[in-house]
Amino acid sequence: MAISETSELQRGAQRYLRQAMRAPLLAADRERELARRWREDGDERALHSLTTAYLRLVVAMAARFRHYGLPMSDLVQEGNVGLMQAAARFEPEREVRFSTYASWWIRSSIQDFVLRNWSIVRTGTTSAQKALFFNLRRLRAKIDDVGEGAISPSSCAHIARMLGVGERDVEAMAARLAASDRSLNAPLAEDGEGEWQDLLADESADPEALVMHAHDGDARAELVRDALRDLSERERIIIRERKLEDEAVTLEALGERLGISKERVRQIEGNALAKLKRALEARVGDPVAAGYVG
Repeated sequence: MAISETSELQRGAQRYLRQAMRAPLLAADRERELARRWREDGDERALHSLTTAYLRLVVAMAARFRHYGLPMSDLVQEGNVGLMQAAARFEPEREVRFSTYASWWIRSSIQDFVLRNWSIVRTGTTSAQKALFFNLRRLRAKIDDVGEGAISPSSCAHIARMLGVGERDVEAMAARLAASDRSLNAPLAEDGEGEWQDLLADESADPEALVMHAHDGDARAELVRDALRDLSERERIIIRERKLEDEAVTLEALGERLGISKERVRQIEGNALAKLKRALEARVGDPVAAGYVG
């Protein structure tokens, strides 16, 4: 990114923070009034006033998640999404402060963003796993089990009881938080020779196999086309529509098209498949083993 673009982003972030801190706080009655105008009348000016007053709440909540290594601007943006969701769902008649209600939505939105982006390896999506992810470091510090290494057995048991999860889950999460994602482009050695991605196995087919597969496919298609000549016109229509198209036509639709019952279509289809199998056997031996007739 160019220096001028970076500077512009920084200035934009500073303007956002200044706007958030300048916005006046709202009294409970004013909150309910603005919420009713937005909910009942779709008043966008009321929505703007309501959400602008709590931009500082978004900033404060986003700051609590900075230690996960994600850009503050992204955390704030996700917090704004949560703020807008809160405004859309807030019910002023319940006598709950909007700030209290919005805090839950803001935190939830930021937490989901952190879980999606903190690592390429999923850390879990259940409520227990989320609680473990967001509270393990704090709880380890609280019981003086500091550091990012292996967690002690006693600390593991204590935290498992506090969060209502299994000790194995605590151990696995501690190990996951202690590790970091390794770039596949990172060098294997200090001399810079080779990258970690060079050790990944290439599971794609080699060019020779692709050519052989294409050749075999063409050969099978030609054999089937030749064998279809042994069928009557009506049998060929039914086999093509029922077996050779990407989406098979229903028996009922074919019956209406050919002027016969769907049960008669079924009988003709069975007889035609048997004839087609015999025709292919005369050409290649065992058509099932060769993959021509299913």
